[in-house]
Amino acid sequence: MKTAMIYSLAAAAEIAGCFAFWAWLRLNGSALWAIPGVASLCLFAYLLTIVESPFAGRAYAAYGGVYIAASLVWMWLVEKSPPDRWDLAGAALCLAGAAMMIYAPR
Repeated sequence: MKTAMIYSLAAAAEIAGCFAFWAWLRLNGSALWAIPGVASLCLFAYLLTIVESPFAGRAYAAYGGVYIAASLVWMWLVEKSPPDRWDLAGAALCLAGAAMMIYAPR
């Protein structure tokens, strides 16, 4: 359960950091958006280092599924564009793959 919480926090930090740059560069926001963006991306990177995994690659790969699902939640809640059934099916498939990598008996 700890890993799932860390991945969720990491996804929120990564999405917020990337969106800060999106706001600056795509929505013509202030360059000051880069400051919280960089801080949020640093937090994201730190959070991935505390996941209990003997290999960075496996931690990053499993995180990818969580990121995909969290991005759809962001799109729905922040950008007011609900995911369609294909988005949801794809996210479910990615989360199943992430769970397999995280919780597989080794």
